[in-house]
Order: sequence, then structure tokens, then C-alpha cells
Amino acid sequence: MEDISDVEIIAPNFKKRLSGVTSTIIQLIPVQRTLGQKVAVLGPGLPDSLPHIGYSALLSLWRRPKNRALRVWHARRNIEMLPALFLRDILRMKLKIVFTSASQRKHSGWTKFLVRQMDAVIATSNRTAAYLEVPSTTIMHGIDTQRFFPAADKAAAKAALGLPADKKIAGCFGRVRHQKGTDLFVDSMISLLPQRPDWIAIIAGRATSAHVSFENELKDKVKAAGLGERILFVGEHTDIPDWYRALDLFIAPQRWEGFGLTPLEAMATQVPVVATDVGAFSELLVTGDNETGILIPAKDLAAMTGAAATLMDDQKRLLLAGERGLTRATDDFSIAGEAARIGAVYEKLLSSAT
Repeated sequence: MEDISDVEIIAPNFKKRLSGVTSTIIQLIPVQRTLGQKVAVLGPGLPDSLPHIGYSALLSLWRRPKNRALRVWHARRNIEMLPALFLRDILRMKLKIVFTSASQRKHSGWTKFLVRQMDAVIATSNRTAAYLEVPSTTIMHGIDTQRFFPAADKAAAKAALGLPADKKIAGCFGRVRHQKGTDLFVDSMISLLPQRPDWIAIIAGRATSAHVSFENELKDKVKAAGLGERILFVGEHTDIPDWYRALDLFIAPQRWEGFGLTPLEAMATQVPVVATDVGAFSELLVTGDNETGILIPAKDLAAMTGAAATLMDDQKRLLLAGERGLTRATDDFSIAGEAARIGAVYEKLLSSAT
């Protein structure tokens, strides 16, 4: 446990189940620490390797940290904003509250009320910022280029995973469910692969219990199409960067998304992207000149199939889009850059008068 007197930023995580928010915290905290941000986590569902404080440490929040007039509480959910308001406004503890919003829909009255009480608000995309009714700072998520980087040898990367080294591979990664558009990816591959014997497809990700029947229906559809050995469900993996490195094309088929890191993960591994226009995808990809991939309307199977065919059938365009995606991911979307921009928001609050 961290000494609370040394902690200047508290990052609560009040949800046990792994989610995108939890994953963001897990990836960001170590980078923030290397930048000198004195941040610690609070709550369940986080690895022991992260700096933690216990709930009993909250009793010390009436006292200032070393060398600062106050602390920052960085909430990412309603359930993390509410206790911070209690600590700050009822118990009069020395806190400023930051809230990060990734939502791209109209907020409930309750959420609007909570957000209005914040000392600073961060939006994860310009599209998200448009739904906020308070001033905000847009800080997009970054990618850890120490984990996500191109394969030195694409054929070897495929062989290491037991995939055919002589085939090109299209991939779709993430939870297997309707919202994620896994069925659209499968349907597009069923349409495309019979005419393209040099390509196969993989779906990497887990179907939770509520979505197992959905996954089984997709597997049955693939089998009925005679493509059981060319459209592969490979399950969930902790070494997901290795699977990206085996790809030649990534497809993000989501019907809805809050932010969505998968296109960025693909770009960082030099893989071109076809993505639906949801979440922050339109702000991650470059289309037209200097394209890193192709953006298509959500829920449009014909557009997805056509965009994938365009890249599959044009090797020069495929490779060039991958190279440009790598440059964009590393230059504009590093996780160190994200952490530094968040740190600037913290510093403004930490330096303010109580």
C-alpha cells in the first residue's frame, strides 16, 4: 500500500468486472508514474502491481499531501463521482474532482447534475465533448507502443501462433456479441473468402455467457458455408499484440462504441483498418489522402464487404495504409502523450488555491 501522504492523485475503480475503463486505468497508471505523477488506485479488480491505497486511507484526506495544498480524485464513472462529492462537499476534505467521459449519447439528468459539480472534465473524443454541457478538455486515448508494434517478420508471426504463414489474414478482435458487429464481420468474410483463396479470417475474443448462443450461431453459419477452416474463432488471449502482428487487415465492425481502441492497436502494429463510423474511429483513422484505412457507415454490411475487398485486392494500397497508420499511431496517439496531457489537467488543479 502507498503512503497516502505521498499520493496526490487518486484513481478509483469501483467496478469489479473488467471493462474498457478498467483497462484504461491499468495501462495509464504505470506511465503516469514514470512521468512523476503521484497517482494511486483505490478499489477492486486491479492488479497488485499498481500502487494502491486502502479505503482506510480516505480518513487522511482532511490532511494535505506533501508539498501540495490538495489532492485530485479522477473519476470515470457515476459511482466514482458521487463519493468524491461526499468527501469534498460534505466532509470538506481537500479534494478537486476530475471526470473523464467517453459516452456518446445524451446524459441522464442525474449524470448531468454530477458532471456540473466537477472541477474539470475530460472528453475522450470531440464527438464525446459534443454531448457535454460543461467546458471540457479533449484528451484521446493513447496506445502503448512498447506492446503494440509491427512484426519484424510477418510470416514468422503467423507461424508462431499456428496460423498458415503463406496466407493473408483479416481479423476482428473484441468481445463476441451483436453490439460489436461480429456477425457483420463473419458475413463479410463468408462473402469475400471463396473468391480469395489466399486469405483467411480470425475472430479473437470471448463470448460471455449471455452471448455464447450468438457465437455458436456464427460458428454454425461458417460451417454451413464450408469455411470452417478459413474463418477461425480463436478465443480470448492475453498476448493479443502477437495476434495483431499476424494480421494483414483489421476490421472494426462495431454497431456502437464509446471510444474503441482496436483500430489504434491495429495501426500501431502497421495493419490497415476498415472501421465503422462509431466511437472515436473517425478521429483515429485518416481517409482520403494519406489514408490509414477506410471508414464506413455503421451496420452497413455491403459497405464493409466492399471496403475490405478494396484493400484485399490492392496490395500496394494495403501496405501503404498500414505504413501510414503506424506513423499516425506512434506520432499522435502514444499513451505517454495521453498521460502527459492528463497530467497537465491535474497540475492546474493541484496548483490552485484551496
